[in-house]
Amino acid sequence: MSHASGTQPAPRRTPLDAEEKARGVANFSTLVAQELLGSGRFRVSADTPEMVELFQAVARRVGEMLRRPVISYANGRYIVITFGQEGASLSPAEEPAQHR
Repeated sequence: MSHASGTQPAPRRTPLDAEEKARGVANFSTLVAQELLGSGRFRVSADTPEMVELFQAVARRVGEMLRRPVISYANGRYIVITFGQEGASLSPAEEPAQHR
């Protein structure tokens, strides 16, 4: 099949199965925890709802591992995971993306 001058077809993404998601959360959690402890922030490309969901699960697990509040927020291109403040109230715009 030919494509218009110089255009490439969009890559097809195969959804992760349950085992792949579980492995992803387990493996990324260690990396994210190390990065949070080192710099206080972790940012990664997450341009699909599936990747946002995966890294939100990672954020929840890291919060449990470190026994500290951890929040995540996504903008459609990236997801940022960082430490939350205990007892601080978030603005209404931040609340739906908060994960502990």
